[in-house]
Amino acid sequence: MAADAVKRIARISILAGRALTRTLVGLTRYGLTFSAAQSFQDSSMTSQLFSPFKLRSLALENRIVVSPMCQYSAENGSATDWHLMHLGSLSLSGAGLLFLEATAVEPAGRITPGCLGLYSDDNESALRRILDAVRRYSDMPLGIQLAHAGRKGSSLPPWAGGQLQTTEQGGWQTVAPSAVPTLPGEPAPAALDPAGIERIRGAFVTSARRAARLGFDALELHCAHGYLLHEFLSPLTNRRDDAYGGVLENRMRLPLEVFDAVRAAWPAQRPLGVRVSATDWVEGGWDLGQTVELARALKRRGCDWIDASSGGLSPQQKIPLAPGYQVPFARRIREEAGIPTIAVGLITDPRHAEEIVAKGEADLVALARGTLWDPRWSWHAAAALGGQVRAPKQYWRAPPREAKDVFRETEFGMR
Repeated sequence: MAADAVKRIARISILAGRALTRTLVGLTRYGLTFSAAQSFQDSSMTSQLFSPFKLRSLALENRIVVSPMCQYSAENGSATDWHLMHLGSLSLSGAGLLFLEATAVEPAGRITPGCLGLYSDDNESALRRILDAVRRYSDMPLGIQLAHAGRKGSSLPPWAGGQLQTTEQGGWQTVAPSAVPTLPGEPAPAALDPAGIERIRGAFVTSARRAARLGFDALELHCAHGYLLHEFLSPLTNRRDDAYGGVLENRMRLPLEVFDAVRAAWPAQRPLGVRVSATDWVEGGWDLGQTVELARALKRRGCDWIDASSGGLSPQQKIPLAPGYQVPFARRIREEAGIPTIAVGLITDPRHAEEIVAKGEADLVALARGTLWDPRWSWHAAAALGGQVRAPKQYWRAPPREAKDVFRETEFGMR
């Protein structure tokens, strides 16, 4: 009897070992490689990355955000069938929140002629068609990022070189806080006068109202990557001597005025956040200390999150690229300004994303190019971390046996 029991225990151990091996092999198919010890740990713990989070009335099912990503595929600012394909795919990704690309508040606020806009009735109508189709099959919350390109506008798309398109080449006159060109030898942008500042502030409000009519769940203001509101913040690009230039309080004035005006126009129950470049990565430029002050001022005004990116303003920037290189910005802003933050930048490993949230370094983790490379990144992260995501019923058969519980609320049968 004892000998038979030993044999049965040995047999069970062998089968368990084979099952574990199949699990690890199956997950490796998705590029998720880790040790057996990590696998046991992940399956026995509650994933923080897949825990819920709330922004005002918006309840997110997990902490994964799809970042805004320019597609350069609009026509006169209006969304096209490409946006239907692009957003349709990402809306099935299992992320907690999906942001549309940087969306210009006026024609001159586009980065390229192909950039999305929300400044006309045609823009609004075209975007409504896309959103109606996406929402028919996905209940993922949708956000929009409103932006003005400033001196970085009138550019060719990246696949055409990305350089300035002059007015003689069919481009437009760019604007900025000061007449400082992006690159030496380029025509200078026009320095905004008071009427121009008022026009742009009003354009943000008008676009926000359009976004509200379209039913977006969240809105983000783009104050990063060298675009107009970032240009006002940085002393490298803001050389004004009026109320909008000079000391930090003055350089923050227009971004804060835009925020206040948009917050008043945007429905009170819907969240509003801001993307910032936490540093210019240039000596004497915008830096993390100033970003913390901006975050504190935004929080007092009702800002719901800070999306902590960096750079994009100066060709002199020197960025020490590495996985999670911007996470310390999100952590410090969160700690010192007391506001929820989104960490972004070369976060591609599910365990790294889990660690960021679990350690309190950020409340949410955003991926951009990582979701283009792997539109089902959230599925695969859930499989690795023991989490669950929502998926369309047409895909309920997709998971391998090793990840059969990765989708929530499923039911499937056949004759």
